[in-house]
Amino acid sequence: MTATQDIIQPDNHAKSTLFWGCFIVLVASAFGFVFRSFLMPTWAVMFDLSKTQQGEIFGVSFWPFALSIVAFSLIIDRIGYKKSMIFAFICHLISIVLTIFATGYWMLYAGTFFFALGNGAAEAVINPVVASLYPKEKTKWLNILHAGWPLGIAISGLLGIGLLALDINWRIVIGFILIPAVAYGALIINQKFPVNERVKAGVGYLDMLKEVGVLGALIIVVLCVFQLGSLFSWDYKFNIVLSIAIVAIFGYFVRSWGKSLFVLLLLAMVPLATMELGTDSWITDLMTPEMKKMGFQGGWVLVFTAVIMTVLRMYSGTVVKFLSPLALLSISALVSAVGLQLLSVSSGIYILLAAVLYAFGKTYLWGTMLGVVSEQFPKGGALALNITSAVGQLGVGIIGAVFLGFIQDSNIDKKLAEYDHIHQTHYHEKLVTGTRSSIFGDYKTIDYSHLSTLDEASQQVVEQMENKAKKAALSTVSLLPSGLFVFFILLIIYFNKKGGYKPIDII
Repeated sequence: MTATQDIIQPDNHAKSTLFWGCFIVLVASAFGFVFRSFLMPTWAVMFDLSKTQQGEIFGVSFWPFALSIVAFSLIIDRIGYKKSMIFAFICHLISIVLTIFATGYWMLYAGTFFFALGNGAAEAVINPVVASLYPKEKTKWLNILHAGWPLGIAISGLLGIGLLALDINWRIVIGFILIPAVAYGALIINQKFPVNERVKAGVGYLDMLKEVGVLGALIIVVLCVFQLGSLFSWDYKFNIVLSIAIVAIFGYFVRSWGKSLFVLLLLAMVPLATMELGTDSWITDLMTPEMKKMGFQGGWVLVFTAVIMTVLRMYSGTVVKFLSPLALLSISALVSAVGLQLLSVSSGIYILLAAVLYAFGKTYLWGTMLGVVSEQFPKGGALALNITSAVGQLGVGIIGAVFLGFIQDSNIDKKLAEYDHIHQTHYHEKLVTGTRSSIFGDYKTIDYSHLSTLDEASQQVVEQMENKAKKAALSTVSLLPSGLFVFFILLIIYFNKKGGYKPIDII
């Protein structure tokens, strides 16, 4: 059974209106992300936020999203798409109000929490809705849908740079999020939502769960539990026991391991998201010194690459006419790897050109992965599609971020030791602390409280070593898209043996 408002298929005009409403949801999400990033230094001073508190506010942008998208995916065909979108809209409005009237840490934290909750509920809707609206062109339209994110980054980036340069009150800046939020609310409020492809084909709820299976559930449950465990400081053993218990209950009712290809695609989302989302802020930070030399703010890099990605995604229909989804994924992974390698060795204007190449590479990865999942596992409905996004988000937060931090710390340690050896200095001895542990092994890190006590010349030396270490680490990160390239080539070979890549039609 589906909610009554979802029974009628939209006509062409209604379909277009509904699509652009879904598109603007991602624009609104990007507005919230960019403005919070821009305003965090202001909040830190105004509300006396420690670095830990700032990190906690940034961190709450992720886990509510993942939990919300998974939870709504399990029930969305029962309660209806419209109710989920109304919930998302209310969460976004609550977030904006809480943030505008914030008086300290907890209101900022709560505002970010509700925004992430709304983002998850909204994305639980927009991906399956667009796949249902355009069942014969899923890859094309999912890529166009996700052009909303870079477009929102570009617009809000320009607004943020301009408004902050004019010293506009930060509460007014946050108020600008209302523009896309009210716009998508107005577009979708009176619309009839489509019936999901799975529901329309008469595929049962249990059959949807079987597509994901025990192995798919294991991946998402472990990520969710460990994310919550990190937040609430749960014992490591408790996380394992809770994960096993949840998956065991799921397996008892479902009695299916899940589709092996779907499980492989879920696993591939972790390096894909790490390479795409995890390195974005790192690359922007890395390019800031080079941009300053050319007389530009570092934020312009984010805007410039976002515009490129928007244009490319908007014209993805032309691309998919000539390339199959797997061919597009393999080429994108290869270009991303080359772009990251060039970023690791470039300087001056060439580092900007390398960033453009990297932007070209990552443009089609996320939307096309969703397209492949939707085309190959239509019986999985909203759940399979949205779990794929959730695994990407959680994977970069739990695994990818640790990996990125580990290789940066390891490279900074190495670069400082090399500098001391060549110049007969003692920066490494003074600044590098004792050994710490992570899931990727032992590492050492700089004591930044001690760094602030050094003279300006010494701080500049350490900053240069950090930048060199980050650039060197990009070479290591390029192994992720290189591995994905091999994975997608193997999938192409696999499908060619079966007669070629073909979407599965269940209607």
